[in-house]
Amino acid sequence: MVYIPTVLFALGEGAVIPLIPVFATHLGADVPLAALVTAMLVVGQLCGNLPAGWLVTKIGERFTMVYAGLAAILAGVGMLLAPSLAWLTLAVFLLGFCAASFGLARHAFMTTRVPIRFRARLLSLLGGCFRFGVFVGPFVAAGLIQLTDAEHSTIWFLLGCVAVLVVLVLFGPDPERMAPALLKPTGAAVAEDSGEVVTGSIPVADQRGVFRTMWEYRAVLSRLGVAAACLSAVRSARQVILPLWGVSLGLDATTISLVVGVSGAIDFALFYASGQVMDRFGRIWAAMPALLLMGLGFGALAFTHDLDSALLWYGLLAAVLGVGNGLSSGILMTFGADLAPQRDPATFLGSWRTLTDAGGAIAPVLVSAITALVSLSLATGLMGIVAVVGAAGFMRWTPKYLPRVAAKVRD
Repeated sequence: MVYIPTVLFALGEGAVIPLIPVFATHLGADVPLAALVTAMLVVGQLCGNLPAGWLVTKIGERFTMVYAGLAAILAGVGMLLAPSLAWLTLAVFLLGFCAASFGLARHAFMTTRVPIRFRARLLSLLGGCFRFGVFVGPFVAAGLIQLTDAEHSTIWFLLGCVAVLVVLVLFGPDPERMAPALLKPTGAAVAEDSGEVVTGSIPVADQRGVFRTMWEYRAVLSRLGVAAACLSAVRSARQVILPLWGVSLGLDATTISLVVGVSGAIDFALFYASGQVMDRFGRIWAAMPALLLMGLGFGALAFTHDLDSALLWYGLLAAVLGVGNGLSSGILMTFGADLAPQRDPATFLGSWRTLTDAGGAIAPVLVSAITALVSLSLATGLMGIVAVVGAAGFMRWTPKYLPRVAAKVRD
């Protein structure tokens, strides 16, 4: 009941995402406009985090997931029946909004119910569920299109996954009642802890508003939050730079897909290792290697474009980036959970996820702009610098704000 709904949503979304530019071109969009329509998924997710935090605080994780699922069905129907590009754009935005609500609800649930000694492992597993959907979804889409000869079959698959999810969440065992909420602050919480264990929705005597929460935690958000945004930016840039680098080398689509696919497979294979490292040795021992590996990968890649062995370096450094990204699985969720006030985590998590999603949304735009104005090599090198800045931020501020989990977590 904790992980299966996440897998269902990720599978449905992962099957549809690669086809969004195709749907846009069918409605008359050129390549830049199709890219803009696709970007509305990230924009919707960015805009959805703060309202989702407020909603989880008001009605709980379970019903937030139900409403997000129903709205995602509406988004799918909108994509299926969109008569114009504007309607498709709105539907894609709504799907991203729902993804934010769903992800934050599950994140808040895990934050309040998972003991700190194995929190990172379970959040890495949650991150692995999303990665599974993104990794397997496109293959499901390819199979459906091959069978039905219709791109819109992927939207029907999304609708089916979300419908099963809503039924499961509504009528299956309620994890909020089965798993006790642990009301013991573990990070930057400031509320008084009574030590009691409760089931069901978390009673909060003084629920902070979203903007009040942002102001109260402005110090940690402007420091560790910025370091986390750097990590999110680097991870997002990887998805843009690797295909563009292959195109700039003159490689065909099959070779580029193979290189990116191998990098993604390495990324997916390592998602649980991040949680093991964070729980056994400390949070920064996963964040630092992940960022430094990606910084090294981008920094080295920036100098290989004109070498005779450029293709070899491309494949090798794509694998290095896959290792770094795999080791970062669950880091952003784990840091957010560690820092959140345990009695009312949702509004803080909404602020935290908005900041990290902003980093992920800005990076592709920055890479595209620098590539157009100067060169792809400079954009790639800049992402390496961003990774090093993020690593320095985690090294500087994690011991200050999370002294208990900066080093090894003991039972």
